[in-house]
Amino acid sequence: MNKEAVLEGILFVIGDEGLTINQIANILDVNEIEAKYVVRCLQERYANDMYGIQLSLLGNCFKLTTKREHKDYYQKLIENPETNALSQAALEILAIVAYNEPLTVQMVDEIRGVSSRDTLRKLVAKAFIKEVGKSDTIGRPTLYGITREFLDYFGLSSKDELPRFEDIKVEDNDDKDLYNSKYQEIE
Repeated sequence: MNKEAVLEGILFVIGDEGLTINQIANILDVNEIEAKYVVRCLQERYANDMYGIQLSLLGNCFKLTTKREHKDYYQKLIENPETNALSQAALEILAIVAYNEPLTVQMVDEIRGVSSRDTLRKLVAKAFIKEVGKSDTIGRPTLYGITREFLDYFGLSSKDELPRFEDIKVEDNDDKDLYNSKYQEIE
């Protein structure tokens, strides 16, 4: 089995949290020296200008990151109005974080019932959500909260201006016959 490919996949899955060399060694079931060798090989492969990512050591964790020399293109992507629209998933995550901050990715996933990692990463890139600390739970996952940009985007001066749950009206569809109300025979 190609350990570089396995490492690449697990770094992709773990995302922003990254992995320490000890974690890499444990996951790959190798000693620390071999883990460092696999990391070095992957770093050398990404050093080639054919790749848009690199393997970086940030703090004591290895993470897949974008290359600095491409930052102008990333900035264009973020500033492009066509790619700046917020999806339904992004709006859900923003609401969850805004009303419950600080939260870990796992906490957001539990509330939504689906994985939120990629969308949350995009919201961090758009500066709507930011890292606000580390949880005291096992693994010390990152905690996220809303930003000033979030408030500006939604025209709020503070989090206190968010609508209260009591003021939000939810339409009760339990009593409606959706089929008959929308689809009727044409005579």
